[in-house]
Amino acid sequence: MRRTSFAKMSCSIARTLELVGDWWTFLIVREAFFGSRKFGEFEKALGIAPNVLTQRLGKLVEGGILVVEATSASGKALSYRLSAKGRDLFPVLVAMLQWGDKHASAPKGPPVRIVARRTGEEIAPMVLRSANGEVLDVSEVMPVAGPGAGQAVRQRMAEIAEMAEVRRAGKG
Repeated sequence: MRRTSFAKMSCSIARTLELVGDWWTFLIVREAFFGSRKFGEFEKALGIAPNVLTQRLGKLVEGGILVVEATSASGKALSYRLSAKGRDLFPVLVAMLQWGDKHASAPKGPPVRIVARRTGEEIAPMVLRSANGEVLDVSEVMPVAGPGAGQAVRQRMAEIAEMAEVRRAGKG
């Protein structure tokens, strides 16, 4: 069964899911952050079938998230590393890990902690902040049309604003 492509959807979340939205792909990204570089390292760490790993690595390279380099003179041995685009996924990975620790953790607690190399101290929980540094809750933000929004997105954002206003007025 062929899945729907989100590549051309007018939504940054949908287009991101197109690149890293299946579980194997994001786990490969996790392993790249943890230091895996070689095919066998990813395969061993994840217990993933070689054909699936080959396909997902190819997709990550094609999407510009991983960079592949030949590590032997013959070019048969390959190494994968995160590109700048891939490294930009780190806050997403940490947010998912922290959410999982809070809502889907193992009975004995989180299996992995992220700590600062220099101090060994665990990183603080991620929070959303306004441009002036104010911590924001989901109830304190709203989506608005961005510069790349087409007419359909602008219409949807207007509907969302209208729904919020109705709810604030106590009518919905």
